[in-house]
Amino acid sequence: MLDTTLRHLEALVACDTRNPPREITTGGIFDYLRAQLPGFRCTVTDHGEGAVSMLAVRGTPKRVFNVHLDTVPNSPAWSRNPLRLRVTRDRAIGLGACDIKGAAAGLVTAANLTRGDAAFLFSSDEEANDPRCIEAFLASDHGFAEAIVAEPTQCEAVLAHRGISSVLLRFQGQAGHASGESALQASALHHAMRWGSRALDHVEAKSHERFGGLTGLRFNIGRVEGGIKANVIAPAAEVRFGFRPLPSMAFEQLHDAFGRLADPGALARYEETFRGPSLPSGDVATAEARRLEARDLADELGLPIGNAVDFWTEASLFSRAGMTAIVYGPGDIAQAHTADEWVALDQLTRYTDSIVRILSQ
Repeated sequence: MLDTTLRHLEALVACDTRNPPREITTGGIFDYLRAQLPGFRCTVTDHGEGAVSMLAVRGTPKRVFNVHLDTVPNSPAWSRNPLRLRVTRDRAIGLGACDIKGAAAGLVTAANLTRGDAAFLFSSDEEANDPRCIEAFLASDHGFAEAIVAEPTQCEAVLAHRGISSVLLRFQGQAGHASGESALQASALHHAMRWGSRALDHVEAKSHERFGGLTGLRFNIGRVEGGIKANVIAPAAEVRFGFRPLPSMAFEQLHDAFGRLADPGALARYEETFRGPSLPSGDVATAEARRLEARDLADELGLPIGNAVDFWTEASLFSRAGMTAIVYGPGDIAQAHTADEWVALDQLTRYTDSIVRILSQ
């Protein structure tokens, strides 16, 4: 069984699905998957700009397995060709092997070893924070009640994770000579720095909040730019930051709080550029009810339950749409997005075995 999974993984890794540039078409990797899934009704949809999905259905299942096929770009630190799978005594090395083409290979292997109802949704836009594939699927009359979303969880069912929000801030100031008395209050960069200091204090104050094994609010100022030169008061500045809330935290309340931390009149623009809900989604009561439903599903499928995780997944989109969703896949998130990315062979075996068992129930 492992040899078959590795053969599929070799073919999938060889397909260039780096995102960006997301130059993905309805052929290539989707042609390969169609050919490997005889007996499935396969529908390939082009959502534009390299976002392509394929829904493969056999029988009349009520549960869908989702796996994204796009990968991050490879870095110069790769020791060999990232699109050529290398297999050692205990690991398979290749771009996307861990995140998360190993799961796709396992699904194809399991599909051909079983005959029961099955549904697989392959997507190609997860790494761009542009979930048009999943959103289009959820907007359709799909008829599924449960979703198992593949991400590296070391073959444990993850029931909860943080949400994510990315924000663009633009601060305004008034240009002038830096020797002027007004420099401290007129500089847009000074406004940005004071906002940043207050934001860090605000996040620290939330360190005691908890949900499902997760603690506090994750926060990062990723980019600050602006100004002209050292002796000119900065007329404008831009800050890009992100935060990852607990499922029990309300996005709108957090945005309101971060916006109010700016000096009066200093903020010219506050724009959320991306939002991914938490898993499970909803208010506190709804989130807890959905977590318990996900726990029951994991128990029903005989999957070990792991800890909540800090990274975001598209399972939260299925949960927000009212489906019972869990995250489950081979590999360790610590290997994702790294040079010489790899997945352990025993993880591939364990995952494929579990999917065969689930599809045979």
